[in-house]
Amino acid sequence: MSPYTLPDSTLEALLADDAPQGDATTFALGIGDQPGRMVFRARYDMVLCGSEEARRMGELRGLKANGLIAASGSAPQAGQIILTLEGSASGLHMVWKTAQTLIEYLSGIASSAATIVAAARVANPDIGIACTRKNFPGTKAAAIKAILCGGASPHRLSLSETLLVFAEHRAFMDNEAPAATIRRLRRQWPERAIVVELADEDEALLWARAGADILQLEKLSPEAVTRLRQTLGDCPARIAAAGGINSANAEAYARAGADILVTSAPYFAPPRDVAVTLSPL
Repeated sequence: MSPYTLPDSTLEALLADDAPQGDATTFALGIGDQPGRMVFRARYDMVLCGSEEARRMGELRGLKANGLIAASGSAPQAGQIILTLEGSASGLHMVWKTAQTLIEYLSGIASSAATIVAAARVANPDIGIACTRKNFPGTKAAAIKAILCGGASPHRLSLSETLLVFAEHRAFMDNEAPAATIRRLRRQWPERAIVVELADEDEALLWARAGADILQLEKLSPEAVTRLRQTLGDCPARIAAAGGINSANAEAYARAGADILVTSAPYFAPPRDVAVTLSPL
């Protein structure tokens, strides 16, 4: 089931970007009023995202979705039909490339996220996969939908709704003791989990003992995660492994004892090809 659909205002902006003054070729050829059909198919196996937006783009240009649509979050196999749109050749050509490309890019992100989730859960079925806010600026709503469809979650939707203390914050804090920092944060934001990013095992232990909720370990090895997990013992602080997490090492970090994997990798995944055919009715 799709988590949500991008609003019409966003879809209209995407369509207008590609055809700000209409489709010159279709107009010049005089074929715009002819009825036709456009079929989207998965070229390879994928985790799908963006099919609802593609359908809605068609509706915004007077097209009708004919037959079943494969929902975002589903996993169509190679050759499977994702969406069929019918209507004027003008509308079909207006929607074609924008809808196709949106599905391809979002399905690439969703498929990559799903691969990382699957790899990590071989070792720990309960581990969480969180994707950073390192998506391309201006694409957050679409990118977050894609990672949700892949079974991951947002690490931070924005700076406004999470507490994550970086070394870059601590540089301005005049060597304040970790316990004092934790007390201040709990007083100011009592309902928020306190996450601290750390690149050193000893420093991570210091913040765990001070009461941090989550230790975000930046680029520490799986072996270091294992050592820290063992040293923490019954300490309730959770471990989030971050920095360079991908499908090749996700299982190793999960096996090492990480509770959460934090990754940007899905945002840089290659698109998943979608084949589109247009034909007259």
